[in-house]
Amino acid sequence: MKTRSICFLSLLLIFISCGKEKFYVSGNITNASDSTLYWENMSLNGAIAIDSTKLDADGAFSFHGSKPEAPEFYRLRIGQQIINIAVDSTENITIKADYPTMSAQYEVEGSEECGRIKELALRQMALQSQIYAIAQDPSLNSERVADSITNVLAIYKENIKNNYIFNDPKRASAYFALFQTVALGYQNALVFNPRTNESDVKVFAAVATSWDTYYPDAERGLNLHNIAIEGMKNVRILQARNSQSIDPNKITEAGVIDIALTDNKGNIRRLTDLKGKVVLLDFHLFASSGSTERIMNMRNIYNKFHDQGLEIYQVSVDPDEHFWKTQTAALPWISVRDAAGIDSPLITQYNLQDIPTYFLITRENVLHKRDVQIKDLESEIKSLL
Repeated sequence: MKTRSICFLSLLLIFISCGKEKFYVSGNITNASDSTLYWENMSLNGAIAIDSTKLDADGAFSFHGSKPEAPEFYRLRIGQQIINIAVDSTENITIKADYPTMSAQYEVEGSEECGRIKELALRQMALQSQIYAIAQDPSLNSERVADSITNVLAIYKENIKNNYIFNDPKRASAYFALFQTVALGYQNALVFNPRTNESDVKVFAAVATSWDTYYPDAERGLNLHNIAIEGMKNVRILQARNSQSIDPNKITEAGVIDIALTDNKGNIRRLTDLKGKVVLLDFHLFASSGSTERIMNMRNIYNKFHDQGLEIYQVSVDPDEHFWKTQTAALPWISVRDAAGIDSPLITQYNLQDIPTYFLITRENVLHKRDVQIKDLESEIKSLL
């Protein structure tokens, strides 16, 4: 009887595995007869070989896997020639290439994200060629070489930020863009440096916030979150050392992108100063229709939970400062205004698709959920208090 149960369980597991939704990657890589094509998962710990095939004259290949819960990354590789693949659904991705130029010259169908990743790969190659040409230019001394490379990198980063990351940070291509590298001298360096560059930390934080929201259980999202937090801490330590006015030991980590804006009483209010409280972070436009009703509902929530440890940190994007002050004069919670309005960097950093939008933040200053993930706001607040 025990043997039969084990056999039945094994068959059940096989049936469940076979029933999972799958994605497929297939195509042809010509001029690679007798070469081994490797199918590898680009895990957080590096490339992991999953499968391989020996190509024949027509170069046909086919690989597949289970549909991922969040965007996942793979690559096709022959020797040092690589094609990067992103998978975020049950896709049928077709690749056509010619060896040995497959890294730079290939066709991809069936995946918009893989198309964007191809664009990023080609831009990265062009950037590397620019850097190499500058470094080899005999008319430039070492100082001018360094300045020229810095300028080229700055232009590249601005392009990638605006066109591949900030416009939709939850996409696989936005994540992929964060980890592009270039060879500088004898070392490979990240294009976006999340360790000591404050602007680059914000880029990582924007993607981390989006992944926290849309893929809350993804290991990659958690890793991004940790990178962003560590980067924020490193930047603050460097700033403290440079100014010699802040004790680095007093710098704390936060799981949110900090906000520091002036409230309706003229005081600077920082979001991270509310650590220890459950925070309802609300982005609002008082000039919008439905504002009055929404504010009344928030009053009820504030009155019910404020004494238990809830605080509301409300960010207005109203263009008229006087109007905003009039509307918030009698509100009991923290009311701040971003003078940049809908052009505020916070819009992209918090991946705001609509206004109004709210987030819940835990007592540890960690982003918990946004409105689209919350079915019952009061129950969610109670669970955090």
